[in-house]
Amino acid sequence: MSIQQKKSLGFTIIELVIVIAILGILAAVAIPKLFNITSDAQTAATSGVAGALGSAAAENYAVRTEKSTNGGTVANCTDVGTLLQGGTLPTGYSITSATISAGSTISCTVSGPSSTTATFSATGIS
Repeated sequence: MSIQQKKSLGFTIIELVIVIAILGILAAVAIPKLFNITSDAQTAATSGVAGALGSAAAENYAVRTEKSTNGGTVANCTDVGTLLQGGTLPTGYSITSATISAGSTISCTVSGPSSTTATFSATGIS
């Protein structure tokens, strides 16, 4: 009489425990990173708005220098917000007020969600 081996059709309890332990470790590492993504995204968005403001200020200075009827006047950092497409800052953003004399360039600050801030350069022009 021959002895036949039984064929295993499932996982052993040890294999299941090891898989659950590995998933637990991965979750413990990944979940805190997911919560930090929101603050990173808000910081990046504020930096993007600051980049758009700096670009708008530079382009405005160039076109207004060429022809005084083009573009807009910039005598304060807050004036740069009106140079964006649509004429306003996105909701939730604000620019710190600072006077800019004609021909001078200063660093301005934009504030965004969750108290994120970024700077951009603006040149005054009348």
